[in-house]
Amino acid sequence: MNVQPALVPPHSTIVTSEEIFDDPTSVAAIIDHTLLKPDASRSAILELCAEATDARFASVCVNPFWVAAARDALAGSTVRVCTVIGFPLGVNGLRAKLREAELALDEGAGELDMVQNLGALKSGDFGIVRGEIGAIAELAHSRGALVKVILETSLLSQEEITLSCRLAAEAHADFVKTSTGFSSAGATADNVRLMRSVVGPSIGVKASGGIRSLADLRTMIEAGANRIGTSSGMKILRELSTAVRANESRQEHMNGY
Repeated sequence: MNVQPALVPPHSTIVTSEEIFDDPTSVAAIIDHTLLKPDASRSAILELCAEATDARFASVCVNPFWVAAARDALAGSTVRVCTVIGFPLGVNGLRAKLREAELALDEGAGELDMVQNLGALKSGDFGIVRGEIGAIAELAHSRGALVKVILETSLLSQEEITLSCRLAAEAHADFVKTSTGFSSAGATADNVRLMRSVVGPSIGVKASGGIRSLADLRTMIEAGANRIGTSSGMKILRELSTAVRANESRQEHMNGY
């Protein structure tokens, strides 16, 4: 199995609206084009991959069953295969999570979005939380893959979000991520801002859950996210293309006077 190339630019790169919002390709490069619905069909997954290839998204994010199909559909493209581990609750044991991660890597995943063990965190078993993340990160990194830790921020206090970010950083995760999209709420700018303030510039921050428009994406980027998980990637790019064309038209009109 060929290992997917390292992510370029570095996953820790903090982006700003000034850098990306004049260019739809730059916005696409920070989006994980996502389809995690349990009833997603093979044809829907293949359509997702075709869209991702055309748009040049960072990755497609699919359930583990679809990793091999996505790998084959994306062959020859720069789009990576992302899948989820311990999803959506995070309460699997470490052996199960490691086996799930190993199988996903074998089948072609280049990014693993794992759910932290919320019950262990809230029980004060911080060594368990850190140890699980560290074990999966070690496995993933040995195979050239990235690990994003899903915190499920809607179920955490501000103090617990801060602690979760620190544990993920100590365990050498590549990203911290807001949400599964299957809980009580998704990403908020306040939580993204907090996460970025804790991890600093060295770790990526992925905002996911409820990001459905260009305005939503812009809000998350301005708060400190440098990866976006959304099922609305194509809609967002259409919005941005329209905005770019309108701005170019205004500039041409102004230059005509």
